[in-house]
Parts: sequence; structure tokens; C-alpha cells
Amino acid sequence: MDEERALYVVRAGEAGAIERVLRDYSDKHRATFKFESTDEDKRKKLCEGIFKVLLKDIPTTCQVSCLEVLRILSRDKKVLVPVTTKENMQILLRLAKLNESDDSLEKVSEFPVIVESLKCLCNIVFNSQMAQQLSLELNLAAKLCNLLRKCKDRKFISDIKCFDLRLLFVLSLLHTDIRSQLRYELQGLPLLTQILESAFSIKWTDEYESAIDHNGPPLSPQETDCAIEALKALFNVTVDSWKVHKESESHQFRVMAAVLRHCLLIVGPTEDKTEELHSNAVNLLSNVPVSCLDVLICPLTHEETAQEATTLDELPSDKTAEKETVLKSNTMVYNGMNMEAIHVLLNFMEKRIDKGSSYREGLTPVLSLLTECSRAHRNIRKFLKDQVLPPLRDVTNRPEVGSTVRNKLVRLMTHVDLGVKQIAAEFLFVLCKERVDSLLKYTGYGNAAGLLAARGLLAGGRGDNWYSEDEDTDTEEYKNAKPNINLITGHLEEPMPNPIDEMTEEQKEYEAMKLVNMLDKLSREELLKPMGLKPDGTITPLEEALNQYSVIEETSSDTD
Repeated sequence: MDEERALYVVRAGEAGAIERVLRDYSDKHRATFKFESTDEDKRKKLCEGIFKVLLKDIPTTCQVSCLEVLRILSRDKKVLVPVTTKENMQILLRLAKLNESDDSLEKVSEFPVIVESLKCLCNIVFNSQMAQQLSLELNLAAKLCNLLRKCKDRKFISDIKCFDLRLLFVLSLLHTDIRSQLRYELQGLPLLTQILESAFSIKWTDEYESAIDHNGPPLSPQETDCAIEALKALFNVTVDSWKVHKESESHQFRVMAAVLRHCLLIVGPTEDKTEELHSNAVNLLSNVPVSCLDVLICPLTHEETAQEATTLDELPSDKTAEKETVLKSNTMVYNGMNMEAIHVLLNFMEKRIDKGSSYREGLTPVLSLLTECSRAHRNIRKFLKDQVLPPLRDVTNRPEVGSTVRNKLVRLMTHVDLGVKQIAAEFLFVLCKERVDSLLKYTGYGNAAGLLAARGLLAGGRGDNWYSEDEDTDTEEYKNAKPNINLITGHLEEPMPNPIDEMTEEQKEYEAMKLVNMLDKLSREELLKPMGLKPDGTITPLEEALNQYSVIEETSSDTD
């Protein structure tokens, strides 16, 4: 009934009547996302009628009402099939000022029309394959970048920027060709980075350093939404950017990483918005070549250095040597470097672990990022080692028991999701400089067995990557407890009485044969398969492992 009345007025009414009936329809169906199939034909005709009205010279308020209803109807994919034509797309492009040659946006009264047109295009392009093909034909990506350039320094038109960026994200998500066009032909990387700078109101103090006001106000909701859309679009543009070959590209990625560092150190209007902002920043940092991530940390300024010295002087003399990390005035300092951004990433990771769900989507990106940063940048690794794996003192509890970051990560090493447990174990392994003995000290053999088996390190040793040779210093408490630590569980256990001490030799032999028979039965029924270690540390069936060792012994005993 609503569609019938609206269709009748759209076909025969004047602008005022059309505006009133469409406004009523929009108010009633604003939250409608599922439509009755019985009225599908009427909705198609209503869409066609609205496009015909938009061709006429009608007031701005009537255009907005038409576009609001069109946006609602465009949520239905079936309705879009007959109305998605090149002519109709061009109508929306014209109303969104995407065909304008003028270099500025002056008429404020037209802004609502531009915003609603962009919203319609977002829905139509996302829901219609025909619209996606027409977007390529009409070179929509280039038009969107041109509109962004017109309004990149205009803060009061953030809604236009936000939906322009959202449409750019949708296009680059659906078409890999557009990602390449944005990256190289349209210079999307510096353009979108400048949009982020504008949203954050960044003031540069050095080439890759920005001024951070910890006491400043949070981002506004509009700035936050605009920044999130820019981060998502940048993610698609840089998704294949692991290798950088040109110095100019390296500079662009460093500037972007510096902007993302600023992003991590500011807050949004709400806690949820801040987490969403930081989550998208983490995803984008994962695309930055690891060599360019050095800008996440920076040397202290003269003022910060003086403040750090004052803080250290206030510590007791017996603690100064141990206190390499100082937390003061919201600044995390380590070895003369500002580690605020890394500390935010670490806290973000811990919050994602505490959520207890969606680990693959929510946790693995930040864990992968911290792992790569630690592998490539010594100061970051040492800082994270200090925070995650501090020197062991209390070893009475199992490594997976407790509420510290180490305990939480060790629990993930036996998670049911293979990807989650692999990246958690890899992160801890890198913090231990890929040394098996160091990893076992913090996790126990049982928790680390999966990683060591996959890397062929069950027999000990270390990984393939090179790290500095600075040695860990064990605490006196750990040294005293070490002889009684169970290597499998990784914690201190009271000596248990040996059950065979009170057995006679006949009883021992009987129990041994009983065990042999049980294992033989399990092996013959293929319920259990004896395994052994090959010389390279990987697991193989026991017979094959013994044969390899026999070959090695025979070869080594041969004489000329």
C-alpha cells in the first residue's frame, strides 16, 4: 500500500506532494532491510519513477527525499536489476558532484544531496554486479579521488569525505584492478594518508614525528568515522605492499606508519570507537613493509630525556640498574626510545585475548604485527620481552596458570584453532630469540611441543633467524628452583616417591613386560604408532628413525 501511494504521487504529483509522500515513506521504512516479495514489482517501478523525477528541475529538499527513498529501496538486490543502467548511474554521479569540473564545493545547500547520492551509490555498487561493471566503465574511482581532493582540507564537509571513502573502499574491495589503479595511477597512498592527517589534525615536529597532546580532547564522532573509512580504503590499496623497491615508496610508507602511530596514541569519542579505530590501524600496519615500521618508536626529545633522568634519580639506588623501563606522564620509555605505540599495541592484544572469542579475526593481526616488529627491530623485541617475559621469580605455578600476559599467551599455545596457537607460539619464540632452551624455560615442553615439532626443533637448538647475542640473566629464585622444575609442565614440583623403589626384581620385570605387551597390542591394532626423532629433529615412525641412525653410525665407522 505504501509503494502504491508513493508511486501514484511520483508519477502524477508536483514537487511538494512528491516530497511529502516520499518523506513519509522514508520515515516509515528507515529501519527496513527485508522487503515483502509480493511488492517487488511496485518497488521497481517506484525506483524508475524516482530516477525520472531526479532528472527534473526540483528543489533541493525534494531531491533529498527522493534519494533517501532510493537508498532504502537499494537495499533490495532484486529491485536493482532493472534500474541499474548507465543513465541512472550518471544521474547519481551528477548529483554527487562526481562529474563536476569545478575545483571547489561552495554551495552548502547542496551538501545533503551529495551525501545522499553517495549513500545510494554505496548501496547500489555493493549490491549490484551490473553497477560494479558500470563503475569501471565510468571510471568512478578517479572521480571519487577528484572529489576527495576538493574537500580534503574542509572539515565541515566530513560526511561527504566519509561516504566518498566508503564507496572507494567498496570499489577496491570488489575489484582488484581498482586497487592497482588507486595505488599507482591515482596516487591513492599519499592522498588517503593526507585525509588521515587532516582527520587527526596532525602537527609534524620532525619528518616522521608528530606532536601528541595526551590531555587534548578526543576525536569527534565525524572525524573518527572519516578516519576509519580512510584506514579501510588504505588497507585495500596497500594489501600487496610487502616489498618496497623504490626510495619514494619507502618514504610514503614511513609517513603513513607515522600517521598510524599518531592514530594509536589518540582516543575516539567512545571506548568502542577507539577500539575500532585502533583495530583498523593494526590491520593497515600489517601491510606496511616491516623495514618501515621503525618509525613506530622514536628517540626521546631533550625534555623527555631530562624528565626520565629525574624519574630514575628518584628511584632507590638498588633498583636503578633494574629499572630500564619507566612509565611517566603517559610516556613509555625503554633504552632512550619512546615506546608508547608499542605499549598500546600490547594492551590492545591483551584486551583481544581477554575477550575470549573471534581470535582469528581479532587477535591474529596484532600478534602477527608484534611478531614481525620483534623479529626485525631489536629495541621493540627487547621492550616486548621485558613486558611479556620478565625474569622468572615464582615458578610454583604452571606457565599457563595466572593472569599475566605470559600466562595468557601460553594458554593460546594449545588453542584448538591451529592458526591462533601457531602465531601465539611464534611470538613467544621470537621474543626468546628463537632459542629452544629459552622458550622451554617460559612455557614448558608440553606447551611448546607443537611449535618445536613443526619447526623440527624437538631435539633442541634454535631457529634460522639471527639475533644479538646478549644473554638473559636468571634470577636467584629461578636458579635455586631450576633443579626441581618439571621440564614438561614448566613449573616447580615437589619430589614424588618412586613407585618402583619398593618392588622386587620379579615385580619390576612383570610390570615391564606388561607394559611392552600393551604397547605391542596398541601398535598392531594401529591405535598407537611409535615415533622417534630423526637426526634433523623432526618426527618420523620409530623404525625409520632407527634405520637413519644406523646408517649414520655405519658411515661414521667406515675407514679408508
